[in-house]
Amino acid sequence: MEAIVTSSVQATTSCLQIRPPTHGKFIRILSIDGGGIRGLIPAVILEYLESQLQEIDGDVNARLADYFDVIAGTSTGGLITAMLTAPNDRNRPLYSAEGIVSFYLEECPKVFPQRRGSFAWITNLFRALIGPKYDGKYLHELVGRILKETRLHHTLTPVVIPTFDIKNLQPTIFSSFQVRTNPLIDAQLSDICISTSAAPTYLPAHYFTNQDEQGNERQFNLIDGGVAANNPALVAISEVTKQLFEENPDFFPIEPMDYDQFLVLSIGTGSGKNENKYNAGMASKWGILTWLYNNGSNPLIDVFNQASADMVDFHLYVVFEALSSKDNYLRIQVDSLSGALASVDVATEENLNNLRRVGKELLEKKISHVNINTGRYEEVENGCTNAQALRKFAEALSEERKRQAST
Repeated sequence: MEAIVTSSVQATTSCLQIRPPTHGKFIRILSIDGGGIRGLIPAVILEYLESQLQEIDGDVNARLADYFDVIAGTSTGGLITAMLTAPNDRNRPLYSAEGIVSFYLEECPKVFPQRRGSFAWITNLFRALIGPKYDGKYLHELVGRILKETRLHHTLTPVVIPTFDIKNLQPTIFSSFQVRTNPLIDAQLSDICISTSAAPTYLPAHYFTNQDEQGNERQFNLIDGGVAANNPALVAISEVTKQLFEENPDFFPIEPMDYDQFLVLSIGTGSGKNENKYNAGMASKWGILTWLYNNGSNPLIDVFNQASADMVDFHLYVVFEALSSKDNYLRIQVDSLSGALASVDVATEENLNNLRRVGKELLEKKISHVNINTGRYEEVENGCTNAQALRKFAEALSEERKRQAST
């Protein structure tokens, strides 16, 4: 699957609900890409990271939200973000990372019901012409059932979830940091998740209104956050940087460009770059229909999402390296998916189990980083495995948590 950009990482954590990052040494950011059912891949990676934290700290109840100052996610990553940070009735995270893996295996086939038969592709093409491929009703019911009345300000760790306003043609970022100054952004997490997951041609756009305590109202006309930021890592860093500029007392005083005090874990959902399923010769003959549907794929969405994610990765890798902080940026991504594995909605039992296997196999692969010239992920010479790198990452997170507890 993917690759970790570094061979050694220094990390940190903050005790959820106990101390804001003003008491820490690092500002810790977890970012999760969009990608439909491929959210299983980061879920498996996060399951491993959480298990290592539990083992190191001797606490089976330890959760990822205990160790990060900000968690960001787009589309399927936005749903994972909400599940990791929404409180249950004991004011602890609603889901463990392991629980999210089970959630995807059980619920994805209901969110993306598969049409079978020899003419299924014709049915899919016809639906793409007259409306979204899926009606989204089960997803809406499911998200509403698990998140209930939880709002943005209720999350146990600050979150950043991008969407795109189709009416105003601009990104709408649901950020915990903005609630104090912009209370109309304090929407229900269920509405936010439905919106950031509303991928064009796959799921319907989402409309809702939100009111503040004074009765002011704001309308939202939203689609998939992947249109704006399929890799939300840069959006999350920007939100934190804004807080530093505004001298938010929850953050320790650092210069916004002190990237050696940022710690960023960015996890992708995989891509089919190496499959080379498109080329200029093919695309030169495509019309509207073929750009929307080509051999079971949606080239337009593939291009938008991949371009968005890669540009963020390129930017962050160069910036962290230029500021002598490359060990603080960890990107995990695989670019060798093919066939159904590269899809966002082939939610068969076989394909979901294969995606889970991809995540597990990725842990045993050597760490890699992106080649800026080719866009491919290349193994780091003499590097350790991803599992070993994540173990080191977890040890550093544990150390920082203990350091915070002692201050």
